[in-house]
Amino acid sequence: MISILRRGLLVLLAALPLFANAAPASSAHDLVDRTTKQLLADLAANKDKYKTDPQAFYDALNGIVGPVIDAEGISKSIMTVKYSRNASPAQMQRFEENFKRSLIQFYGNALLEYNNQGITVAPAKEEGADRTSVDMSVKGNNGAVYPVSYTLVTINNEWKVRNVIINGINIGKLFRDQFTDAMQRNGNNLDKTIDGWAGEVAKAKDATENSPDKVVK
Repeated sequence: MISILRRGLLVLLAALPLFANAAPASSAHDLVDRTTKQLLADLAANKDKYKTDPQAFYDALNGIVGPVIDAEGISKSIMTVKYSRNASPAQMQRFEENFKRSLIQFYGNALLEYNNQGITVAPAKEEGADRTSVDMSVKGNNGAVYPVSYTLVTINNEWKVRNVIINGINIGKLFRDQFTDAMQRNGNNLDKTIDGWAGEVAKAKDATENSPDKVVK
């Protein structure tokens, strides 16, 4: 399952980085479709450069991806009301930053390994005004096809990513469970859990490594 998470969240990064700079789209579907193609072209042109300076790649991803992810909403969802209601604004901000940084570093590496085997955006469907989903499939190195579904919400009239489901795995729930487990192990010490979140992300991936892959042919 770790391979699924790497490939799927790789697609998340593939779909997101140029959202912030793209011209206004008529729909979330058009935005995902257009910007995915733009990013894959950019990555193909600059992969060698990025591989020699991964930190520059992480910084670039953070600068572009950050504004288009509903980091506040995702962070509160991961913490759940049980913990977020007791968190200070400074703690919430620190968690948001740690959350984005850990994902960008882990999945930025996966993105650099991707050889553009094939990403297909599903046909457009009726979209809600405030919330919608966009489906994709990504072809892995082994030829298997993995379904991906993004949940997007509108915030200040802009689409932002709130969650992603990869091959049936709800990433938001995965991290909620991991945060709750970390809080229990840390004696409900919120600062300790926030500061160690990068390690918790790695543990979440390791914990899924031996789970059976649900591959869609």
